[in-house]
This record gives sequence, structure tokens and C-alpha cells, in this order.
Amino acid sequence: MHRTRSSAGFSLDIPLIMLTASILKIFYWPGARFDRALLVQALVMLVVQSILLKVALDNRPTPLRPQGIEMKSMSGARSPMLTPREASFETQSTSWRPYNFWRWRDQQAYWNFLLTLTLGLSALHILLRPSPESAGLYTTLLGAAGLGIEAVLPIPQMLTNYSSQSCRGFRLSVLANWLFGDAMKMGFFFWSSPGKIPWAFKACGVFQACCDLGLGAQYWMYGEGLGEEAFAHLA
Repeated sequence: MHRTRSSAGFSLDIPLIMLTASILKIFYWPGARFDRALLVQALVMLVVQSILLKVALDNRPTPLRPQGIEMKSMSGARSPMLTPREASFETQSTSWRPYNFWRWRDQQAYWNFLLTLTLGLSALHILLRPSPESAGLYTTLLGAAGLGIEAVLPIPQMLTNYSSQSCRGFRLSVLANWLFGDAMKMGFFFWSSPGKIPWAFKACGVFQACCDLGLGAQYWMYGEGLGEEAFAHLA
């Protein structure tokens, strides 16, 4: 994205999912006290996905415009024009969301949402801590939400690829890293000593690995799709 100055084809829902899941897992740790390595992973992921979100927003292309009008990214740099299929998906993805959630044009709105989520969880953590029963239920719900959200990480990208019938904008190296990470997680989850890793981590990890394999199948079927010149010819 930084090299091409365009985040076209990349789903902004990916950093949304990973940032939300990481924040929830960080607040989940004080009650569950799962392995510290998983807590460190959540902290690192929070930093990495924040950077990814910033880069994606800075290089987000403007909506499709009439032929001959040059497009620029949100950072002001020249950016490739969305293909007709990509523009169609952008329209579909924003039409059904209440208040245009996570499709805002103002970058500050994204950071405000993440800050509000963090402050809200902090307040709940403080208020429920004196009550063991409420705190236990809160911890369970927090863990289920965080792990469940992370498990659906590949789904937005799969929908993006299916809608455009192309994996343009989604790098093969990212997919390879995801699959490698899945293999490492599965080994860590299932070869660790019994009781060290909660079953919820294992179940969500298996589901996410299956979705990543689905992404691999899409890359094999769609590849990079038609090039821009071919789309221009079709248009």
C-alpha cells in the first residue's frame, strides 16, 4: 500500500477486527490469566494493526470518478483508479452499515472509536471488579467476544475478493504469513501442557485457519484478476 500509494482491494475491516480483538484480549487477561505469550501477541498486534490502519487510511482512494479525472489518495498522493468491480463493492459495503460505520471519510473518527472502546472497557473493568460473580461473567463474555471477533478476520477479505472476483490489493506474502502463523498457533495451542491454553483459543484458532485456507483457494482461483487496462477496455 505504501509503495503503490493505494489501499484499493484491501478491506479496512481487517484492522477493525484485529484491533478490537486485541483490545478485548488485553482486558480479558487480568481475569483469565492465560499464557503471557498470548498477551504479548495481543500487545504487538495492537501496535502493528494501528500502523496498518494509518497506512491504509492515508492511501485510501477516492470513489470512482468519470474517465479522465485523475484520482488521489487521502494523503494527497496520486492513486490508481478503482476498477468498476472494486467501486461496486465499495458502494455495496457502505450502503447497509448504520451510520456508515467504519467507512468514515474523516480519519479521526476511526481513532475516536478505538479510544472510546478502550475507555469503556476500562470503566467496566473498574466497576465490576468488586463483585466476583459479575466480574467472572464479564471476563467470560470478554474472552468469547475477543476470540470470536479475531476468528472471523479473513471473512471481510474473502467477501472483498468474491465481490471483485480478484485478489488485487491483497498480497500473497500476507496470505503466506497468515498461514504460517496459523501453523505456529496450532502447534502452540495443541502441544502445550493441558490446561495452559483455554479451549476457546483452540476452537477459534481452528476456525480462523480454515478461513485462511479458503483465502488461499480464492487466490488460486482469482489471482490478481484482470489488469487495469483490461478493465478500461471493458468499461
